[in-house]
Amino acid sequence: MIKKLEHVRDQIAQQIHQVFQRSYKIEADIIGVENFPPLLRSIENIQQSDSQFYAYLEDGCVAGVIEIVFDGIQLDIDSLVVDPDHFRKGIAGKLIRFVLDSYEHQKAVVETAVVNIPAIDLYKKHGFVEFKQWVPSHGIPKVALSIE
Repeated sequence: MIKKLEHVRDQIAQQIHQVFQRSYKIEADIIGVENFPPLLRSIENIQQSDSQFYAYLEDGCVAGVIEIVFDGIQLDIDSLVVDPDHFRKGIAGKLIRFVLDSYEHQKAVVETAVVNIPAIDLYKKHGFVEFKQWVPSHGIPKVALSIE
């Protein structure tokens, strides 16, 4: 089941933060970095975010989270994480499909690390196409993908 989360609530923000921490530690290992910016995100930052958060719930637990920003035209996927205890269940794909189907958008955009091949393959499976690569100030090469 996919449900919108009230991320301003303390307990919900803590649950989001916990899944982010567990998942992003794995991503940092995949990328091969120790200092991974998403791991620095605080509970307060999540609570103050203008983003919308949706969770994939399994047995009442948050198994995955997708964070989006939608301006009426473009849908940005800002975060997509799955708790490591729930890897290989298709949860990330279900969350992607849910937001793509739920928002009438002209364009959807996502970014990830260039070396995060599993994420890139997942987005391409859902119709995303690479349109840009760059190295931001934190030094981890990134790729942007979109659907138009």
